[in-house]
Amino acid sequence: MKRIAILLLTVAALAAQPPTLRSFVGTVVGFRTEGVQGVQVEIRPDSGDVVVAKFTADTIAQKIAPGERDLKKAENIELSAVLTGDRVLVTLAPGTPDVRRIVVMAASDIARRNEADQMDWRKRGVAGIVSAKAGNRITLKTRATMTEAEAVVTVEANTSFKRYAPDSVKFADAASSGLSEVNVGDQLRARGEKSADGLSVTAREVVFGTFVLKAGTITAVDPETKRVAVKELGTNKTLSVLFTADSQIKQMPEFPALMGGAGRGGMPAGAPGMPGKGGMMGGGPPGGGFDINQILEHMPVIKLADLKPGSTVVISSTKGARADQLTAIMVLSNAGMLLQMASAMSGANRAGMAAMGGAAMGSTMGSTMGGGIDSSGLGGLGLSGMMQ
Repeated sequence: MKRIAILLLTVAALAAQPPTLRSFVGTVVGFRTEGVQGVQVEIRPDSGDVVVAKFTADTIAQKIAPGERDLKKAENIELSAVLTGDRVLVTLAPGTPDVRRIVVMAASDIARRNEADQMDWRKRGVAGIVSAKAGNRITLKTRATMTEAEAVVTVEANTSFKRYAPDSVKFADAASSGLSEVNVGDQLRARGEKSADGLSVTAREVVFGTFVLKAGTITAVDPETKRVAVKELGTNKTLSVLFTADSQIKQMPEFPALMGGAGRGGMPAGAPGMPGKGGMMGGGPPGGGFDINQILEHMPVIKLADLKPGSTVVISSTKGARADQLTAIMVLSNAGMLLQMASAMSGANRAGMAAMGGAAMGSTMGSTMGGGIDSSGLGGLGLSGMMQ
């Protein structure tokens, strides 16, 4: 009897406890208003399948600024202000799809914050490939298509370091790190007190990672698994490329369009890509010149469904556990012209060709530029792997 009494008291105590609320962070991907009672919102959590939740008369909607961590600073808003693309913290009523509370970080505010942050990285930062490290000084090689320069990053005791995680393209996944983990060949960005000539920075922040660039021809596209099979140039090995919500896909224009000219739809005079303006890694080469990353910023964005077998692509990825499996940061479709540029560079500079790898290009590109290049040769273009 004593045991039964204890069991009953335990059950009663559990029943008296309020049910646990379910909360998660995600992105608004759509709304359903037709054929349903009330408004249903589709939210993709950072992990897991899309959740269909429901706004009710009791739903509390609030807005918070990007980067703010104190929910006490959230301001009340109307539910109609919640838009597709917004980042949200959602709390559901126990056992129901009803939204008890939704805290919104507006996509437009995030975009403005990111743009301002990118501009600041360009203004106060340098970027490039680590070529040397000695004491508290890191030497970067910054390369545009036809020029090369060096920049020096000086770090201090209070300099913060972040390293991109293997198999992840998210900066949010970057882990705290330190100077000891920076290696020659890493891509690195540093922001702080920048010299007038742009060749040195006393860094307050350093972000770095080990990235790979691969080139090849698409052989298969699987939209369901979000994977693309690519035959790598030079090796003919098959690469499995995974696309995430953070992967970017851009379409390179045809060569005449890229070069510009009257009636050809080229880039207007003074467009980014000229000396002194920032590129994909945040800051053009100190020595000036044509920077492919600056041009890429203005390439049209396409979808995974737009990729077709037979298309030549260049892929940037973090260095993961397996060499034949990549998580795409950026994929450039219609990239034959870019490979021809790399081939032209190798043909013009044989010493550079040796450093770049210089293997035969493969049947898809032939020998149109009088020289070949494989994936390793893409390093000569200075193409960034880092996300903005």
